[in-house]
Amino acid sequence: MSNFSLLDGIAFAAFLLAWLLYHRIVETKIARELSLNGMMDRYRVRWIERLHDRTERIFDTQVMAGLQNGTAFFASTSLFAFGGTLALLRAADDVLKIFGDLPLGFDTSRAMWEIKVTGLAVIFVYAFFKFAWSYRLFNYAAILIGASPNYSPENTPETDRHTKALAAVVTDAGRQFNRGQRAFFFALAYVGWFISPVVLMITTAASLYAMLHRQFRSASHAAVRELVLSEKEDPNFVG
Repeated sequence: MSNFSLLDGIAFAAFLLAWLLYHRIVETKIARELSLNGMMDRYRVRWIERLHDRTERIFDTQVMAGLQNGTAFFASTSLFAFGGTLALLRAADDVLKIFGDLPLGFDTSRAMWEIKVTGLAVIFVYAFFKFAWSYRLFNYAAILIGASPNYSPENTPETDRHTKALAAVVTDAGRQFNRGQRAFFFALAYVGWFISPVVLMITTAASLYAMLHRQFRSASHAAVRELVLSEKEDPNFVG
């Protein structure tokens, strides 16, 4: 029988609420214009708009290859992490004995251990699906780049349609990648539950603060925000 307590339920609910809260904060329309992720979406669109002015697109394919390689790395990592959680399930008795012998040890049943490990496995499966779909979208974007027309006054409508579609695919790929990384960060917070529900609440709060700080208060955010504001104030800028 598991020893799932009321405090465990509260801590797990707080973990899910924090994940949902971060998702809502970062991905709402208003926040997308203020967050680092949202501002970078502007430059994804800018990149695609300027892509059509280049006859040779070696630079663009190199950028796309880098995005694909990074996404493939995280997709592979999520599979390895999922395999690790399955190993923890299989060796539950041995792992519980090791943890029980640690100075800070903890008291948990095998059923409770399996519940926690299964939850961690679900997070890594979710991350894999996000990274895999992101990788697939980057593949589609690479094909669309290859099919992109060169800009000319004669084919302006075609170029505009292609730009809009390609920008949407690239932006969605980046958003899916961000969601996969978000799952990794919350997986680290989730590990705190293996110690105690109180630790889970602390690690969840710490992870939420760290991610929000990076999106709205980091040095990178300030640099990109300054660039966006300078472009808006420049009357000669054409974006």
